[in-house]
Amino acid sequence: MQLLIRHRRVLAAAALNEIRGRYAGTVLGLAWAILYPALFLGVYTAVFTMIFNVRPGGPSTADSVLLIFAGLIPLFGFSESVSAGIGSVLANRHLVKNTLFPIELIPVRAVLVGSLTMVLCLAALHLALWWRGTLYPTQALTPVIVVLQILFTIGVIWPLSALNVFVRDLGQVVPILLLLLMIASPIAYTVDMIPPALLPLLYANPLYYPIELYRGCLLRGTVPWEALALFGALAVAMFGLGFHAFMKWKQMFVEHV
Repeated sequence: MQLLIRHRRVLAAAALNEIRGRYAGTVLGLAWAILYPALFLGVYTAVFTMIFNVRPGGPSTADSVLLIFAGLIPLFGFSESVSAGIGSVLANRHLVKNTLFPIELIPVRAVLVGSLTMVLCLAALHLALWWRGTLYPTQALTPVIVVLQILFTIGVIWPLSALNVFVRDLGQVVPILLLLLMIASPIAYTVDMIPPALLPLLYANPLYYPIELYRGCLLRGTVPWEALALFGALAVAMFGLGFHAFMKWKQMFVEHV
């Protein structure tokens, strides 16, 4: 954590430059960061509420859309961060050999940039809820959940980006795993809709916890304290373990990039 605080200005500048470069020359610019999730939400909602007739938020279509949106938001942040972060070390070979730049910040920058869509979607969800008059004090916990998810994702990306230097097939496997994770995540359904025998599989899914936290704090006005404690512990542990693994393996990067 001290690493991120100490280099916060460098990280902020690098992330902003990356974001500007990503949308430079496009007609819609930063609007793409919210347009893609909006299209994804539209398709997801149409398939489950109109075709499969699944309404996780109750009989109201609007409630179901908001509940599905809250479930998709952490998935957007995690999947974009992982997709960008896994190849980040290889994509920045010139920085690997630059001893003045902390190599461990390269995956962190990718996670921060990948989290942009998640942050913008959360802002849009807040505005939609406030417009409907859904105001809860628990909504103030959103930044805490975002920070925990970013810490967890950085902890995942550090070892993955390091392993990808040595085993480059990993970049082909991870998209498949992300697809399976999306299918297994409770996005268009709630916990009470799952058979008891399958609950252990749900609890083993790390995205279950931020999904439940966002839904509880934003939509229901309750704090799932157990999920918050477990996800907080998981995020801190993953962050520490991921950093340790990256620092151990980075000594061998120069021989393989």
